[in-house]
Amino acid sequence: MRNYTQSRFSKDDAALLLIDHQSGIMQLVHDYSPAEFRSNVLALGKIGKVFDLPVILSSSYETGPNGPIIPELLAMYPQAPVIRRPGQISAWDNEEFVAAVEATGRRKLIMAGVTTDVCLAFPAMQAAAAGYEVYGVIDASGAHDFATQSMAVQRLVMHGVTPVTWLMVAAELQRDWRNKTAEGTGKLFHEHLLNYGMLIDNHMALTGGQQ
Repeated sequence: MRNYTQSRFSKDDAALLLIDHQSGIMQLVHDYSPAEFRSNVLALGKIGKVFDLPVILSSSYETGPNGPIIPELLAMYPQAPVIRRPGQISAWDNEEFVAAVEATGRRKLIMAGVTTDVCLAFPAMQAAAAGYEVYGVIDASGAHDFATQSMAVQRLVMHGVTPVTWLMVAAELQRDWRNKTAEGTGKLFHEHLLNYGMLIDNHMALTGGQQ
């Protein structure tokens, strides 16, 4: 088992890979409601902005039923590499994608893909085999059903990929509320964790806006 203290990622050594978050294929996700899943995906995307991570977007067969990458991600990262794969199911089978990952210089990869069992699992396992430390963001990936999600996570773990949630990613990157990214992280939580947002609203009302 890896030593967490030695292996945990930071804003200085991690890259964010968002794979196949496309308007067509996202309709295959049924372990989250459409609104909840889209919120999870956008929350993960915003983490990259808050912590200034290198970000790579990729899509598969956009001209077919998979559809285009959702517009919020493209608007969020107008300068990020967008690898539009012509046919490869696994992003890691695309040389341009692998080259973009290598160009980041980061060895810890935070990855999400629709769906968990294919779009995330295949490149995540391949990246782990290539020596990267890979963290699969399960709640920003999604699956046809809960059984598929469970089996996919088990397979990922067997191949050395660490399953996480977007909240775990944000908290691990933030580490200390005294860090300068605290305002951005707090805003992210407020927007995408409804219970947390109500908690903060309640606190601000009771304290008159004082921290």
